[in-house]
Amino acid sequence: MHFKNDTQAFGHTSVLIHWVAALVIYGMFALGLWMVTLGYYDVWYHRAPELHKSIGVLLAALILFRIVWRFVSPPPLPLSTYSAATRIAATTAHLLLLAGLIGILVTGYLIATAEGQPISVFGWFGVPALVTLGPAQTDLAGDLHLWLAWGVVVLSVLHALAALKHHFIDGDVTLKRMLGRRSS
Repeated sequence: MHFKNDTQAFGHTSVLIHWVAALVIYGMFALGLWMVTLGYYDVWYHRAPELHKSIGVLLAALILFRIVWRFVSPPPLPLSTYSAATRIAATTAHLLLLAGLIGILVTGYLIATAEGQPISVFGWFGVPALVTLGPAQTDLAGDLHLWLAWGVVVLSVLHALAALKHHFIDGDVTLKRMLGRRSS
């Protein structure tokens, strides 16, 4: 069992971070779209945002760990069959996904703490409100949060399609590596 990445494959830690983050991000996207449709008297009107904020804080911790882990355990080398354009596109897509996620987390924090109240994470601990915004800035943070979320989802779908293209059309091991499999 290999926890760290090597030059040819991703380790179990990277694979787990990747897929857990992907599932949580899509779940958070769906939860966010659903919760803004709730009426005031709906039982989930207050519960859904609290759940969204709590999961968001845990996702922020996972993303922070992922960034640190990338320095501790660098990713495998790109395949020698990749063209320069493929390498540039992959690097750009990964950087945009990470920047988008950080933007979503920051704007989510700004929205959640806009009134100066800490974020309660499942009642386990609180994340303090370090910055408070006025109504106009909170609305701007909300708009950015929504558009960044859509951007990350669209870009991640393109990312997944590229992995499928590598697997089914190019016949290379790109997708297998992110599933934790070693090439033979």
